[in-house]
Amino acid sequence: MGVSRRDFLKLSGGTVLVGTLGINLDPAKAYAQGLRIKNARQTTTVCPYCSVGCGIIVYTENGKVIQCEGDPEHPISEGTLCSKGASIYQMANNDTRLRKPMYREPGGTAWKEVEWGWAIDRIARLVKDSRDKSFKEFTTIKVKETLPDGTVVDVEKEIPLNQTQGIAHIGSAACDNEECYLIQKLVRSWGLVYVEHQARI
Repeated sequence: MGVSRRDFLKLSGGTVLVGTLGINLDPAKAYAQGLRIKNARQTTTVCPYCSVGCGIIVYTENGKVIQCEGDPEHPISEGTLCSKGASIYQMANNDTRLRKPMYREPGGTAWKEVEWGWAIDRIARLVKDSRDKSFKEFTTIKVKETLPDGTVVDVEKEIPLNQTQGIAHIGSAACDNEECYLIQKLVRSWGLVYVEHQARI
């Protein structure tokens, strides 16, 4: 009797499915039914720590994170996480984590808790003040011009510059391409010329 390799694989696969190699899976099924993530909402995300971008599955119940684990279907990490990524659960569930912005006055020694709205307005005001203080609308350059008699002379000309060198921006490697594109458009519209990205450092 001639059995091809394909037929052999079909037969052996069918045998494994029918017989399950004599392994009783009932205890594993019972354990899986009692897992605490059974009724949890599953969300995929990306680890915020470094520029590798490992995938994480976050399980939430009633708005609270109850479990985090590596995403086996993620093309970068394939379910693996470093020690920081594996401890990501503690980022959400930590009694010592700061919940509001902290502010220390210039020259002060004590930090005080402030509201988010106040902090965002303060940051926006300081960015605007720094931009206005260091913004250059025009600059002068020397160009060579030929006079009607053929003489070449250096002439100073004023050209538009529209830039600020008083502010720099560094991007986050946790941002995707679309977010980086929008951030780049934003800071360029402010006139920034010192624009860098974490992934290059």
